[in-house]
Amino acid sequence: MQPIKVLVVDDSIVFRELLVQNLSKDPDIQIVATAGDPFAARDAILAHHPDVMTLDIELPRMNGIEFLRKLMPQYPQRTVVISSLSDKVFDALNAGAVDFVAKPTVTNRAQLEDFVRNDLLVKVKIAANAQIGNARKTAMVQEQGHLSVKKNNLIVAIGASTGGTEAILSVVKEFGTDIPGIVAVQHMPPGFTKMYAKRLNDNCRIQVKEAEPGDRVLPGHMLIAPGGDRHMKLVKVSGEYRVDIKPGPKVNGHCPSVDVLFDSVAKTAGADAVGIILTGMGGDGAKGLLAMRKVGARTIGQDESTCIVYGMPKVAYDLGAVERQEKLSDIARRTYAVLNKM
Repeated sequence: MQPIKVLVVDDSIVFRELLVQNLSKDPDIQIVATAGDPFAARDAILAHHPDVMTLDIELPRMNGIEFLRKLMPQYPQRTVVISSLSDKVFDALNAGAVDFVAKPTVTNRAQLEDFVRNDLLVKVKIAANAQIGNARKTAMVQEQGHLSVKKNNLIVAIGASTGGTEAILSVVKEFGTDIPGIVAVQHMPPGFTKMYAKRLNDNCRIQVKEAEPGDRVLPGHMLIAPGGDRHMKLVKVSGEYRVDIKPGPKVNGHCPSVDVLFDSVAKTAGADAVGIILTGMGGDGAKGLLAMRKVGARTIGQDESTCIVYGMPKVAYDLGAVERQEKLSDIARRTYAVLNKM
């Protein structure tokens, strides 16, 4: 197996060299070039044809977002963005980045090395196998559906990881205010989920917020599990759906975990739910989606052609958890179709 060719782009010489030194320790990684600004990065891409580029957003001469917007149409490049806590990261993902990592605020070398080993390196390896270009172009907005029969006891549960921020937006912006209450897990670092919820809220007809313990799950509303060290579960209190958010160990390497959410939906809502599993690396959510299907819930998986990473939906499909696979552009319409039969 050939090593993954990586281009490191960061304006800080010290941070750039730290990334190079620590990424290079992995035998599967080959650093082919570094760059301090987008113009040098463009030249390095043309000269070395890297498999993955790590990209800081704040760069001299041109910021990383504008660079991606100019680069991707001509030279599609698998990119992992390194970002401080800022909603700009979502603009970078919209511009074509595969994923992002939160830039560490520490200066301790050991902690920085831990960041590279446990965060950045993992995302680089995932990005090396990600689909770019064609998968995104197929995610065209279709006309939303409508509920013909309104029920107050229905739930929509969504799980996603790599590529999921744009995939969830693509689906949810097609929902009208008649959609049942939505609970969702998107793997994301702490702090970013609140900004992501605001981004969805600003771009969708439904109301979206980062979930807080005890929040009610209401029609036309979506609750996103907060990133960090807590799992989110669906519970029923006095006949109402609410969310319970408590600390817990990682499940499938994640906290919050899609499996934990889906399992709780299976137990709490039973057949009165629709489960949707979208693009992402690994298998988180597959067993939970199977639990949902076994109790009569309807289940939908994103198809391979439109996934940035066909991992979670594939594992779920192979387990028999997915009732039907759909292109990303068809998932909202399919959701309405199954809701109208419930």
